[in-house]
Amino acid sequence: MRQIFIYSLKIKDLVGHYQQQVIGLLPAGGRATRIAPLPMSKELYPVGFRRTEEGVRPKVVCHYLLEKMRRAGISKAYLVLRPGKWDIPNYFGDGTMLGMNLAYLTVHTPFGVPYTLDQAYPFVQDAIIALGFPDILFQPQDAFVKLLARQAERGADVVLGLFPTEQPSKAGMVDFDETGRVRCVIEKPLQTDLRYMWAIAAWTPKFTQFMHEYLQAIASQYVSVTELSTVSRPELPIGDVIQAAIEQGFRVEAEVFEEGRYLDIGTPENLARAVREAHEADW
Repeated sequence: MRQIFIYSLKIKDLVGHYQQQVIGLLPAGGRATRIAPLPMSKELYPVGFRRTEEGVRPKVVCHYLLEKMRRAGISKAYLVLRPGKWDIPNYFGDGTMLGMNLAYLTVHTPFGVPYTLDQAYPFVQDAIIALGFPDILFQPQDAFVKLLARQAERGADVVLGLFPTEQPSKAGMVDFDETGRVRCVIEKPLQTDLRYMWAIAAWTPKFTQFMHEYLQAIASQYVSVTELSTVSRPELPIGDVIQAAIEQGFRVEAEVFEEGRYLDIGTPENLARAVREAHEADW
């Protein structure tokens, strides 16, 4: 059963220059097994500090992502949680600390990020989506500004934010032409000459609808909802859904951050690095 916890905050919507409403979408359904045990959800791990009217306070991982969305004029976001991660809505509440409207959904299908995102379908199907992973730190600060500008200028169905990586076997690697048109997305290739991985994205309602129907088509292969939720099968990467859309003729564009940086805090080594570099990395 789907649960929703919505908090209202009356602030001016700063995304009026876009033709459609832009909504942030943050999947937070992971179990953080690689860095377990933790005293809190990994999205709330303190990395650095922030200044408030009350003084200096810890700054958690997810705060950096929401700040970048807010910088792009995005005033509304949904965080999709695994049941039990109630510390996230307890911490961020209605979004007042960020000047945003935040709402929370729960996901009960453990088959990957697309299923997590699809929980928000009834609430975001008519909006442009800005996707970010709340356990990843990245630069530049205006990354979502550039993604949304490219989407508007090029009329793309999906825009992927690309970052250079030296670990292609752990990422969704992207091949694109000289105009920025994405040819294909390859999930975690063992060998490749590709240099860029995608870490953030923006897309139109057309892709939201495509992903929803794509997942429904998978579900139709099972006898019942019970079988769908209990059968053992590998997680579906969202990169595979984007690749399926490309094969159906969707226009997918790349916004390359050649000097950009990213850091997934989901491993002990990267979490230690994030804490160590927080004072100088300007995430």
